[in-house]
Amino acid sequence: MAKTIAVCNQKGGTGKTTTTINLASALAVLGKNVLIVDMDPQGNAGSGVGVNKNEIKDSLYDVLIHRILITQALVKTNFSKLEIIPCNINLTGAEIELVGVLSRETRLKKALEPIKKNYDFIFIDSPPSLGLLTLNTLVAADSILIPIQCEFYALEGVSQLLNTITLVKDGLNPDLHIEGVLMTMADFRTNLTNEVIGEIKNYFKEKVYNSIIPRNIRLSEAPSFGKPINFYDSVSAGAVKYRELAEEFLIANGKAQQPTSI
Repeated sequence: MAKTIAVCNQKGGTGKTTTTINLASALAVLGKNVLIVDMDPQGNAGSGVGVNKNEIKDSLYDVLIHRILITQALVKTNFSKLEIIPCNINLTGAEIELVGVLSRETRLKKALEPIKKNYDFIFIDSPPSLGLLTLNTLVAADSILIPIQCEFYALEGVSQLLNTITLVKDGLNPDLHIEGVLMTMADFRTNLTNEVIGEIKNYFKEKVYNSIIPRNIRLSEAPSFGKPINFYDSVSAGAVKYRELAEEFLIANGKAQQPTSI
């Protein structure tokens, strides 16, 4: 049965989609069956694994609103052991359409139940907001991975996210917990990066991953080619760090590694 992880931070530009794509891909290379669920209406997770969001017939929107079987929206990527439920801009309308729906917070959770047995991990790329789409994400998830950019306002919005997590735990998903906190876009040439890392570690303690994702041109380029970083440039600093993160993630989850070739 899959463990479901929400990649979530209400602040934009923290590396949520980059982390979803590249951690999922790195785990797939290590032999795990992984599903990405693109809950961000921008649809960038799909683009990042080579899915043309403008050519999607059935998407996550249809799963949530029209209640089609989630398998109808499932897309196999060109990368072994990695699949995705893509979305497009239509998902924006779901925020409004779900408002008057009974059990609106549990639509995603119920949709995923029949296929959870097929995967080791499910990663949900959440939108940079705290609306009904994010609420569905948090209700469906077992845990939350929080990417935080190494910048001056690193903790901006995190307290609101933590308050939301507490509310969800109290009312809808009592077992929800923080999987880990990932520092992204680090530039070790600056004092600020080290100061922010220290601040985040002081705040989140042992929840902060040892793996820190650097600013990396190749990481930025990879999505435009529809490839995760380990298939675009496997020796780049970004690819190395996401592999390290995947190994750290598996150790934390007690999962043995089964390396395979790219």
